[in-house]
Amino acid sequence: MATETTYGARDHARAQEGTRAEAMPVVPAADWPDPPCAAGHLVWAETVAGGNYTHRVLARGTELRLTDLRGDACAHLLLYVADRPWERLNVADTVKVQWNAYLGEGRLLLSDQGRVLASVVADTSGRHDSLCGTSTLVRNTERYGDGTPQSGSPAGRELFKLAAAKNGLEPRDLPPSLSFFQGVAVREDGSLDFAGSTGPGGSVTLRAEQDLTVLIANVPHPADPRPDYVSTPLEVLAWRAAPTAPGDPLWEATPEGRRAFLNTSEFLAARGLA
Repeated sequence: MATETTYGARDHARAQEGTRAEAMPVVPAADWPDPPCAAGHLVWAETVAGGNYTHRVLARGTELRLTDLRGDACAHLLLYVADRPWERLNVADTVKVQWNAYLGEGRLLLSDQGRVLASVVADTSGRHDSLCGTSTLVRNTERYGDGTPQSGSPAGRELFKLAAAKNGLEPRDLPPSLSFFQGVAVREDGSLDFAGSTGPGGSVTLRAEQDLTVLIANVPHPADPRPDYVSTPLEVLAWRAAPTAPGDPLWEATPEGRRAFLNTSEFLAARGLA
């Protein structure tokens, strides 16, 4: 189809309606094949290409499932309270309050206000990282020759800047991130051992315990020793559910977690949100 004229370009663009690419959002999300919930409950359905990013605002109680489709995705994650972005994921508090640097089912993702942003309700991967953050422009330029967003080896922080800007946030609003599907372990001497992934199909499911702005960059882990930029598609699905409530095993699992949930519940109740 000729696109030399405005009419030709318009006709060509309109002819693409309904075309599905391997990596793209599906709108409406209910059209996603074989959803993990009632189709009407699905609110986000997307495949994120390697070296790309995505973002979305999710309501409290929404469950978000990330899946490493081919075994070389790495989902770097940032979370912000939707209407108060100064309350955001604090990786240091997430680690120290729970006495554990390793993410997995039952762990909580905390803000620096002692409140729960999200909880990990399921995990079939077990290879995640709370220590290294994401890649940077300088580091990717050294390793791959380029780290800009439009290059073939974009850095995670550069993609986070784009996702942040689309939500009214600035580079100074980007704290250290968590990453899922590429594991790192601490050796006895304190050095880090890159463990990689467990292979295709691993997934992790998070539950939003407040209204959240979610930023995701799917780029290689900064500790990945491979010389090539290797990043494969990430599946992102979210559906309406309910927040964690008192009596839930997740709420009662540890004294630290229980206090974080109580802090969250009291704060939301004071605002008429719970």
